[in-house]
Amino acid sequence: MTKNILANIQEASKKEKKLLAILLDPDKSTLDEAGLISERIKKINANFIFVGGSFVEKGITNLFVEELKKHTNIPIVLFPGDYSQVTNKADGLLFLSLLSGRNPEYLIEQQIKAVPYLKNSTLEIIPTGYILIDGGTNSSVLKVSKTTPISQKNIDLVVSTAVAGMYKGKQLIYLEAGSGAKNVVNPAIIAAVKKQLKIPLIVGGGIRTKTQLTNAYKNGADLVVIGTAFENNII
Repeated sequence: MTKNILANIQEASKKEKKLLAILLDPDKSTLDEAGLISERIKKINANFIFVGGSFVEKGITNLFVEELKKHTNIPIVLFPGDYSQVTNKADGLLFLSLLSGRNPEYLIEQQIKAVPYLKNSTLEIIPTGYILIDGGTNSSVLKVSKTTPISQKNIDLVVSTAVAGMYKGKQLIYLEAGSGAKNVVNPAIIAAVKKQLKIPLIVGGGIRTKTQLTNAYKNGADLVVIGTAFENNII
């Protein structure tokens, strides 16, 4: 599953096979913990490891991914907070555009800055529409991106933003409530977005219980990302 990450997600979506990704923030884990973390991920049968964070020191992501690779064969996909987190040690990269915000830095500027690192890279680059949903907290993503999340009440705007991303050629749509969110993405939003999409849907942010995980899947999430629940040994 290391190669053709997008193709595998697309195929799973068609077959309604639900996927799970564990999000690891290099800023919250040490290199010494990589082996133990990898074993835990293997035990819960995760399909992917996402690596990234909002405040990761330059060079740390490269070292962290390199160490993870010594302990796991699970595909590692970069979920970068900025271009400095790009490393060729991983298998793939979510090439994110923050569609819910209007800050050009995260719509196109960071992507341009990443190009010199990607031109000769072996990473599978996956165009991804990233949509922040209000999770009830002032998350790190909001602080860094200086953008306003979409209200959970404004389902129409979330749907239109997701569909616009699809029309712009994004291959995945990612609904994100933010790390440590008090409120996960409302299942009604997931269902409404999924109904209008012809591409796979990723959902993450604040998922702490198996019930929340199941609800995300039931309402149309093709791939669910958990970070906090994994860190706290809940899932």
